[in-house]
Amino acid sequence: MPMINVQMFEGRTPEQRRKLAKELTEGTCRALGCTPDAVQIIITDIKKENWAEAGKLFSD
Repeated sequence: MPMINVQMFEGRTPEQRRKLAKELTEGTCRALGCTPDAVQIIITDIKKENWAEAGKLFSD
């Protein structure tokens, strides 16, 4: 069973999340030949002050 973890900045709408889940599920099923009920997706919101790149917080 494929498990997909998505980490992204908070602020996406429920509709955007639904679309993401649908697209990820469809793509996974095409690539792996599995059924949609086998695909699980975890979406985690991250605050910009909790994410850094190149030594700088995204909130800065």
